[in-house]
Amino acid sequence: MPTPAQPPSFSFDSFDAQRIENALARLGPKWTTWSAMVLAQENRLTRVREVSDQIPFISQQFVGKRLATMYADGLVDRVDGPRGASYRLSALGESLTPVYRTLSDWSRAHLSLGVMAEAQRVEDALRRLNLQDSTAVIQVLGASGPMRFVHIAEEAGLDNTWARHRLLRLQADGLVARTGSRHGDPYILTSAGEALGAVYATVEHWSEPITGRRASPASRPVAAATRTHVGVPLGADGARTAAALRRSAAAPTSLFSHAPQPQPRVPAAVTAQSAPGRGR
Repeated sequence: MPTPAQPPSFSFDSFDAQRIENALARLGPKWTTWSAMVLAQENRLTRVREVSDQIPFISQQFVGKRLATMYADGLVDRVDGPRGASYRLSALGESLTPVYRTLSDWSRAHLSLGVMAEAQRVEDALRRLNLQDSTAVIQVLGASGPMRFVHIAEEAGLDNTWARHRLLRLQADGLVARTGSRHGDPYILTSAGEALGAVYATVEHWSEPITGRRASPASRPVAAATRTHVGVPLGADGARTAAALRRSAAAPTSLFSHAPQPQPRVPAAVTAQSAPGRGR
């Protein structure tokens, strides 16, 4: 009788934590995944206004800044024309398929989030992982097992206070847990944290072509490419906004091998009612 195939194992101490964090910093800013999926779905040069029309409750100006940042990071190509700039995914952006798929699979298997659009699921996963020094903390726990926070700080090369803040955030995000309620009880990875090996391996592999990219003329930042990744508040109509987000910007099959069927775009009536919020 054949032996069942075992899932691949990943050694946490073999990862380059800083390299992974640098890659996550490119992918983590809010609405990057949504913008990438819209461009993949269009599969052509697309103007800022066209991208903005498919992502509800975000101002066109904000979408323009996000695309400019993605251009500076090499995720999209830009073509300037008499009617403004147009964007499409670069080769690096198109190679995000395994990264997005792995993040989605990890979220589905280990986080209880219910039904949501794939872009929203991936961005939620990136929000949990794109945190300075969190990769180093998870790497230490994954490689060494249960540890007190002072030892985690020492192994990760972090200040004790900073390490405590990171551990509290990782606890809130469901990646780390305490073995007890007493002061000084060790921390351990949750099942979700332990499963990050596959995610880190995929992100690290994707980041390989990035080495030395900033020296390339094609990746020079344009004037609008700022690093002020300001979040977009949902406002008082948060429930309606969330429902609209789940109905919009379906995951294109070019970025997800197991993508669901396309979802309908946000109804015009809903968009019209929310028009005042788009200016924020």
